[in-house]
Amino acid sequence: MAYWFNVDTRQVEKDGETDPKAKLLGPYDSEDEARNALESARERTEEWDKADKEWNEG
Repeated sequence: MAYWFNVDTRQVEKDGETDPKAKLLGPYDSEDEARNALESARERTEEWDKADKEWNEG
């Protein structure tokens, strides 16, 4: 079963129980991963920003 983080409601939703118009992050393998979706996204964005900066500075 997949889990999703609903950005609008800030709730974890299960596959098949999501609002088709919702803004979702996922899928995730566990409720815990979905619950931490925003933190995971922030960490990945910081890593990508750092890699972009290193690339641009050559």
